Amino acid sequence: MTTLVPVFAALGDDTRWSILTALGAGDASASALADQLPISRQAIAKHLAVLQEVGLVEPVRVGREVRFRVVGAQLGATARQLDEIGRQWDRRLESIKRIAESL
Repeated sequence: MTTLVPVFAALGDDTRWSILTALGAGDASASALADQLPISRQAIAKHLAVLQEVGLVEPVRVGREVRFRVVGAQLGATARQLDEIGRQWDRRLESIKRIAESL
């Protein structure tokens, strides 16, 4: 299992979360994202670099433009890891419940 720390560190920033959410609606360039969000294109580019570094987005060249898209496989892997953590906690809580009810 790979660590989720870098992914959550990337997603812990409100702007990066907003960028990822915007990209969920479709591929977009840094300029297009800057038009949607209240920060500069240069700041968007820096945030995209962080998201790209952890594998959440990837650049796609379309003519002379570079658009970014969400990497569904990475998001899916993250969701599966979180789901497994949730199942582990559910098992622990069920065990505690059985012990408490048997007393």
